[in-house]
Amino acid sequence: MNSAESYISKASLIAVRTLFQEDIPQNLVQIQITRKEFKGDYTLITFPFTKIAHKSPDEIGRLIGEELLRSCEDIAGYNVIKGYLNIELKDSFWIRQFNQLANSENFLLPQKTSRNIMIEYSSPNTNKPLHLGHVRNNLLGYSVAQILSANGHNIIMANLVNDRGIHICKSMVAWLRYGEGETPQSSKKKGDHLVGDYYVCFDKHYKEEIKQLMEQGKSEDEAKAGAPIMLEAAEMLRKWEKEDPEVRSLWKKMNGWVYEGFDETYEKMGIHFDKVYYESQTYLLGKSLVEKGLRDGVFYRRDDGSVWIDLRADGLDEKLLLRRDGTSVYMTQDLGTALTRVEENSLDEMIYVVGNEQDYHFQVLKLVLKKLGYSWSDYIHHLSYGMVELPNGKMKSREGTVVDADELIEGMVATAREMSEQLGKLDGCTPEEIDSISRTIGLGALKYFILKVDPKKKMLFNPEESIDFNGNTGPFIQYTYARIRSILRKAGDEKINANVPCDAELNAQELSLIKMMNIFPDSVQDAGKNFSPAIVAAYAYELAKEFNAFYHDNSILSDKDKKKVALRISLAREVSLIIQKSMSLLGIMVPERM
Repeated sequence: MNSAESYISKASLIAVRTLFQEDIPQNLVQIQITRKEFKGDYTLITFPFTKIAHKSPDEIGRLIGEELLRSCEDIAGYNVIKGYLNIELKDSFWIRQFNQLANSENFLLPQKTSRNIMIEYSSPNTNKPLHLGHVRNNLLGYSVAQILSANGHNIIMANLVNDRGIHICKSMVAWLRYGEGETPQSSKKKGDHLVGDYYVCFDKHYKEEIKQLMEQGKSEDEAKAGAPIMLEAAEMLRKWEKEDPEVRSLWKKMNGWVYEGFDETYEKMGIHFDKVYYESQTYLLGKSLVEKGLRDGVFYRRDDGSVWIDLRADGLDEKLLLRRDGTSVYMTQDLGTALTRVEENSLDEMIYVVGNEQDYHFQVLKLVLKKLGYSWSDYIHHLSYGMVELPNGKMKSREGTVVDADELIEGMVATAREMSEQLGKLDGCTPEEIDSISRTIGLGALKYFILKVDPKKKMLFNPEESIDFNGNTGPFIQYTYARIRSILRKAGDEKINANVPCDAELNAQELSLIKMMNIFPDSVQDAGKNFSPAIVAAYAYELAKEFNAFYHDNSILSDKDKKKVALRISLAREVSLIIQKSMSLLGIMVPERM
């Protein structure tokens, strides 16, 4: 089954080719939904055809409109406004579309493509627990993966764990100095939280040592470089790279604590990965690539032994690849990881879900790979997203001023339960149902609030706004779904047969609902092209609003006309299925009752 937009697009292409005898490409045919203030269903932009037609946009619109009326029996009429051709489809077209929809198990699924796309998200450091910023990253990455899969691509969801480096050594040094053998079991803390406490502890003592050194007459830069605790962390990193057994043993133990904590948080969020990569396993390959680049003259070594690449001729800067002590940096590791992935998976595209603070890093990564001779670097895409901010500003992990992911999730679930009880939406539910519904609503509120914002935009997190059963929220859409499922259960109890072709005359709201459902595949396609779950979120909200307006004004089960009853039950059923599918693309579950 093709969407209405696809039908109009193909018909318009044929009309243009017929009228102007030109074999124009499909991408010149630009179709959009007609704005509400104008009459029509879809709008064709005529400006791209002025060069081949040698006519004004309005005249082109009238010619195409007449050709569509002549050649397409489903076209009801048209009007032209300032170069825009508004096309109206007959009710019979929409009835036919709906009947196909109601009898299709694979509603508007695209053709399977052969594209292998890896999408990397999460990418945590093993020196701290996941926080609100990670929540946006994980939810965005998982949702984009679902959307791209729905567009027919073969998707590999990957996680790159930043399990080595100076930041990891900071937590290790602090634990050795001040931990007194503390473990997750002895402290009754999740392992990632425990290790994160020592990262904050390191920063506290580091600042104290800097202050003491400055009081002794050192400059701030000298104090930062000479602080004993920082020198100890740097020495530990060198030992780690030389595979010192004691350092490696402590590293494995503390990382193990963190992994257990991460897995618990991922399960709470409802996300998973197909592959997990570790920087500790790819950084050596990155270093070998740097050595190759040195031999080939792509990189150069400074007098202090550090290795750099000069990208100033490309409009960028000089970039460090290896420190003077031979230890690697993020860029070194990312080179090795990228090559490993391409060789293992025959990828057509690699998408990195990373905050916009790393825009420059990915510019450099692509360019360095290009200079090393890897043409596939052109297929690296950085899905750059805006930071999540709090009312009091940015979060800082080393200072402990973060919104912890675990606490956030549990807080959302508790708030959802409290609000649902106050509104009477849990009346008659068993304790098990109350727990399940509260978790579904709480997580749905959190995910929707984050994903409804365009990824490119920074966002201000306000949990109070997210849990509301009215307005543009996850709970509003979830409640609409639950309401529909209740209607369908009653229809089942009354043994009403809605599995019959629609041949009833449609009123304006029924027609509008069918049109809205038909937009679903185009929304999924647009979301895939733009890597933006916000497009699906906006669609789900508009569909829920449309159904609620229809439900308010139309009797569903008690109409005297049995054909109308069958039609409206069928409409409700299909709306519920599309809401369920839309929300699943956002990683959100919908409750059967609430």
